[in-house]
Amino acid sequence: MNLDAALDEYLAHVRTERGYSAHTVTAYRADLVELIAFANERGIADPAEIELGLLRDWLWVATERGLARASIARRAASARGFTSWLHRRGHLAADPGARLKAPRAQRTLPRVVTQQALAEALAALGDRAAGGDPVAVRDAAIAELLYASALRVSELVGLDLPDVDRRRRMVRVTGKGAKERVVPYGAPAARALDRYLDIARPALAVVVDPPASTAAVFVGVRGGRLGVRSVHRQVAALLSSIPGTGPSGPHALRHSAATHLLDGGADLRAVQEFLGHASLGTTQIYTHVSAERLKQSYRTAHPRA
Repeated sequence: MNLDAALDEYLAHVRTERGYSAHTVTAYRADLVELIAFANERGIADPAEIELGLLRDWLWVATERGLARASIARRAASARGFTSWLHRRGHLAADPGARLKAPRAQRTLPRVVTQQALAEALAALGDRAAGGDPVAVRDAAIAELLYASALRVSELVGLDLPDVDRRRRMVRVTGKGAKERVVPYGAPAARALDRYLDIARPALAVVVDPPASTAAVFVGVRGGRLGVRSVHRQVAALLSSIPGTGPSGPHALRHSAATHLLDGGADLRAVQEFLGHASLGTTQIYTHVSAERLKQSYRTAHPRA
């Protein structure tokens, strides 16, 4: 088996057996295609010939090209996963990736929008939706649900009608690794979502001829399932007028929801489950955000700061 065939098998493995998302598989493919090209340039086409020195050289060349620390760390993770799989399948006598080190990606604090600013932005969306335009009603429901349930944008666009329990105000979502969880949403989101499902969605779903048969909760102006890019553009427009630095897409609403939960006294493990994080360490980034907000408030308000 050559490296190209091994890569195809590995990607099929992480997609079907490990349940990795299409986005993750695409990222793995891009990294490992470059690794294989690097190996081929050095006369290596057999998986059994991969050694630690080759992996280190590959990362060093990427570093010399000026790739960010996060990109180098991601490449190292991709290589480690690949060589571990090769070793388990018997294509490598030992796993060189187990000894591969890479610089830790610098962790930056996510953008968090204040509760007041978000309340005003959502109220403005609600005012536009009051006119009855189906797209405006849909957009208000999207923003309310993203913030209320701290959903990833992929989870939101993947929602189907049976996933929404309107009586209990719960949605069932499929997160990373094809893991399902059930999360609640509050009264404002319930009002926006009910109005969308009862009035706006039926109007959008019949735009196409024949009427769309999709079970998607959120549909576009042609009746098909709404895409990630459309939601990103909508949320970016919503947050564009709010002061602050950092990304302005749907993840800013997820970050804000998580931080506001912790600010309100929610337990860290409860927030971990709410967000669908596999590791508590991932959730702990929001404790740093809360601490920074506390210090900022202290410096602003305390007379002896």
